[in-house]
Parts: sequence; C-alpha cells; structure tokens
Amino acid sequence: MTGEAVLVLTCLEDPTADMVIGHLHGRGARVVRFDPGIDFPASATFSAWFRDRPRGRLATASRHVDLERVRAVYYRRPTPYLRDDPSETERFTATQARYGLGGVLATLPCRYVNHPWKIMAAEHKPLQLTVAGEAGFTVPATLITNSVADARGFAAEHGPIVYKPLRMTPYTGGGGKMSTIWTTPVEPGTLDETVGHAAHLFQVRIDKTADLRVTVVGERVFCVRIESELLDWRQDPDRAVHTAIEPPDGLAGSARSFLAALGLSFGAFDFALDRDGTPVFLECNPNGQWGWLEEATGVPIAEAVADLLLEDIA
Repeated sequence: MTGEAVLVLTCLEDPTADMVIGHLHGRGARVVRFDPGIDFPASATFSAWFRDRPRGRLATASRHVDLERVRAVYYRRPTPYLRDDPSETERFTATQARYGLGGVLATLPCRYVNHPWKIMAAEHKPLQLTVAGEAGFTVPATLITNSVADARGFAAEHGPIVYKPLRMTPYTGGGGKMSTIWTTPVEPGTLDETVGHAAHLFQVRIDKTADLRVTVVGERVFCVRIESELLDWRQDPDRAVHTAIEPPDGLAGSARSFLAALGLSFGAFDFALDRDGTPVFLECNPNGQWGWLEEATGVPIAEAVADLLLEDIA
C-alpha cells in the first residue's frame, strides 16, 4: 500500500466515516480525509494538469496526496460548496470550486463508494421506483402529481394512503422552527387545491408488521428488522427494536441488481414487511446512514466498507 491512498470526502463531524477510517488504519492503509466545502480554498491547494495523462496534487496544512495515487474514494457527507444566503462573490467562488476541484475529484480513475454523480442520479424517486420493479421488488402503488383530481382518484382507489416528500428538504414549520416532513397519513378530505402548488408523492399505506433496513456493500448484504409503533420509524429510531436477520429469499439478488443498474456499490434500502411477510420496496438511499445499525446489532458494515475500498489496493 506504499504511497497509494484512500481519499475520504466527508465533513469533520462524521462518526460513520470514523468507523470506516478506523478499519482502514488498522490494515495499514494510507487515508487522506478531506472536506472540499470547508478545506478549499481556505486551507487547501490543488492543481491538476491535463495533456497526455492527467495528474494532480492536493494539499492541506496536514495532508497531501498525488491524485494519481488515489486508489479509492469514500464519498460520505462532504460540506456543500455553497453556503446559505451567499454573496455574489461567494456564489462565484463556490461554483468554480464545485466544477473545478469537484470535477477533478469526480474524474479520478479509481473505485468510488459511491460516485457523487451516481448518487445524485439515484436519489430521484421516480428512477428508484422504475428500477425497483425491473429488479424484481414488490413496488407499492404510487402517484406523483400536482393534480388534485388525480390525487383524489388515487385515494379512492388505493386508500388508505400516505404522503412522502420526494426529497428531504429543509422546511420551516410553525413558529419559525426547522422541521422534517416524515411519512404522513393522508385523509381524502384534506386533498384540496393546494395539491397544485408542488409535486407530491402519494403512496398506498402498507399494512405492515415491521420494517427492514437492508444495507448492501459490494456483494455483502446486511438485513436488520426494525419494529416500531411509529408509522415512520426514522422519526425516532431510539424507540425502535433492531434485530439482525437473514434477508428474505430473493431480496439480496434483487438488491444487487438494483445497485448494478444505477452504477452503485453501496445502498441503504428500506422495505415494509406486509402481513404476508413480503418485503415491499420503499426507497434506497445511495449514501444512507448505517452506523446506528452496527451499534445496535453488531452487523459489521464498517468492516465491509473498508474491505470494498481496499479491494483494488495491493
């Protein structure tokens, strides 16, 4: 591993990345941790040359790496280049950083877990639902619309139904407090003309006995059963009971097929277990959290991520 490096792109406070880095260090790997949105350009420099063969270097006060020596990139949770309410100068600088430094880091000829451009594409729910059906998952009846008439028709045909945001987005609720919109039951009588103000995702409510969080790392599949009295267990994971189990028949193969179709090597899947024990696909987070699962059940996900990152390093 002499000279070859694993580049970890994440924010300073990321205990999940810390778990993986611990395994990498334990195996003698050279790890370079870097947060592009914070470190650059305040405390970092980079240069990249392009002609016959691209080459480059990245340096901070405590770390440096020749980019052609990077053999794997762990893309976790780097700070966004663009801050809230930026000035014109800050907007210009952030955009140049994203397309300059970010573009260079995204074109390194090595393994990514996962590639940032693949993550961006895979976060789109319509794409996920389409690929999930093709991969063999059971997909719940879903409507994405801004038509109140179609929303009412969907509720009449499939009720009871729930609402989900198409993407988690900062939202200021009553009293000016930041809020999160969780999976929410929808009463048909509340479907009014305000449906027309945005795109909405409505889905049949699964009569479930439990949830499954399935974390796939390369060929390895870790399945955890989650039991909670809440409709959306993510609202308070501490109130849920977590149990590591074997994945239901056929699920592991479909999960690998799903990720392969999207060019991913990692995915955090959510399923609802219906009354017949069938896992019903809800979503896949291509950069999802999993640290609490390892703490709660002992499933060795951090070790698996480290294994995957080191596969191409002799």
